[in-house]
Amino acid sequence: MAIRWSIPLSEYIPNLKKIILHRQVLTPLDIEQSIGLTQGNIFQGELSLSQLFFLRPAAGFARYRTPVRNYYQCGSATHPGGGILGASGRLAALEILRDWKA
Repeated sequence: MAIRWSIPLSEYIPNLKKIILHRQVLTPLDIEQSIGLTQGNIFQGELSLSQLFFLRPAAGFARYRTPVRNYYQCGSATHPGGGILGASGRLAALEILRDWKA
């Protein structure tokens, strides 16, 4: 017996093709132009090795600090990215507290 790795959804919902009225396909360029997300990326940068950890959002700008004294950043563009909700805000707040105590 062969293993089926994917089963069409229409096998579970026989009338699926009839009940789908519309579809919309958006490219990253479409998303960038319509709502302003750079390169259409919800994570404000690629989640690739060249843009993770101490390189997020760019080399020299990690640890939530910016070149402007007492101006910090957090959000999808900072470590650990947008996939872990609230984590970058918490980590930025910890850095602010660390600097404030120093």
